[in-house]
Amino acid sequence: MTGTKPFPEFIQEFRDKLDYLFHERSDIDALSVSRGLPPFILREIMATNPLATYIPQKYGGRGGSVKEGLELASAAAYESLPLSLAFGINWALFLQPVAKYAQESIKQGIFSDFLENRKMGGLMITEPGYGSDALHMISSYTQEQSTYHIKGLKHWAGLTGWADYWLLTARRKNEDGNLGRGIDFFISDASDPEQNIVVEEYYKNLGIYMLPYGRNRIDIKVPQSHKLEPESTGLRMMLDLLHRSRMEFPGMATGFLQRMLDEAVTHTKERQVGGRSLFSYDQVQQRLSRLQSAYTISSAMCLNSAGKAGIENDLSGLGLEANSVKTYVTDLMQSSAQSLLQLEGAKGYRLDHIAGRAVVDSRPFQIFEGSNDILYIQIAEAVQKQMQRKKQPNLLQFLKTLYLTQQAAGSRAAESAGTAGMQLNRLHEQLDFELQLPLPQRKLTEIGQLVSRISAINMVLTLGKTGFNQQLIGSSLLHIVQEVSGLLGSYRSAATTDYIEGYGQSGSWFEAAK
Repeated sequence: MTGTKPFPEFIQEFRDKLDYLFHERSDIDALSVSRGLPPFILREIMATNPLATYIPQKYGGRGGSVKEGLELASAAAYESLPLSLAFGINWALFLQPVAKYAQESIKQGIFSDFLENRKMGGLMITEPGYGSDALHMISSYTQEQSTYHIKGLKHWAGLTGWADYWLLTARRKNEDGNLGRGIDFFISDASDPEQNIVVEEYYKNLGIYMLPYGRNRIDIKVPQSHKLEPESTGLRMMLDLLHRSRMEFPGMATGFLQRMLDEAVTHTKERQVGGRSLFSYDQVQQRLSRLQSAYTISSAMCLNSAGKAGIENDLSGLGLEANSVKTYVTDLMQSSAQSLLQLEGAKGYRLDHIAGRAVVDSRPFQIFEGSNDILYIQIAEAVQKQMQRKKQPNLLQFLKTLYLTQQAAGSRAAESAGTAGMQLNRLHEQLDFELQLPLPQRKLTEIGQLVSRISAINMVLTLGKTGFNQQLIGSSLLHIVQEVSGLLGSYRSAATTDYIEGYGQSGSWFEAAK
């Protein structure tokens, strides 16, 4: 069985290996400007058998602990966000679904292939023309005796051309040629010629150069044993899978945010401006404090996910929580990367510098697995529906009943809680108003952002009860409350703007200049 080595020893050796590979044997800054990863580096990384962390013990893995999985993703992200994303794809989008939903007859063979032959797996859902509208995908399958014939076109699947196994989504094609409403999942194995997926084009993705993306033509036949078995419906299985993946984003985010913070502190202490270090300037301290806050919030989300995201739990109904986690933590990733770039100045604006690389690598996290704009609306729609059902229009009173926010919106903080406690009390006063339901879409977006931040306060308060650094907890709460106050100000603004047709008419500054 893999994984007899204690996890603390394993993860330290893994960190040391990455440090050696990226900073001694090669230069990750130089590697970052070319696509892919040198085979020897990938081979040495996989030689540590990191994916064993995600495989249950009964199949020879380390156990599939979410806590350990998040820590592994974090350790990888500290050195390379794309590498951590590769692990996350294998983990949340292949190994966990296989462990939970694959037929027992094929699990051991697949897991053994990962453990012994260092294979990798991914997920194909997105189709040209059907990105966020995945339920209307047109990839289809028909049953032919003992096999399923799957045909379709998929794109933007991470590890395109690299993965040995794929989870594929398709809709049943009925005898009349129409597609069924349900969605089913299948496993393809590239080692079988009948299951090989053709890559029609590799994309020149902006950022995450290490991982290949592209357009994939599917025309394969897989045995009946390769169809996943949902506990209820294919749609609920997909939601369970996607919500679990979104809940595990903080693993990647925490290591990345820690790196942003460490780089920023090192640079500002070393950089001299006006006869003193950047670190001593008030505005710089504000940026560094925001970076610390982002790291603390992501850490709180990791703690939360470690107790909830195991495959023994059905996450199909946790869309509100999963979406709140994914949206806010990815917003924090991008804003933190932008802060580091601002602090680094011109030298950071290069792909072969950690700051420039961080900006383009973190940006797609706000887009894939659900665009944040859409997810914020979904958060607010879920809240709006619950408020209408409970006939509770007061936002504060509703948030007191919602498990995600009830601690943050609950009883007043004691005076001994200090500045953070005073700010929380002030927040309660700001939230004590009635929403005019139903809300227009732009207001839904703002409420979605609001709820995600307040749920983060809840998680930070929980983290604060564990012995986590109380100064970091207090500072983080202050930052979130300030952000919430800004969102409330925007929400209360009655002004609306829309696109103006024919803006070119009397819209030239040149003609206006006499």
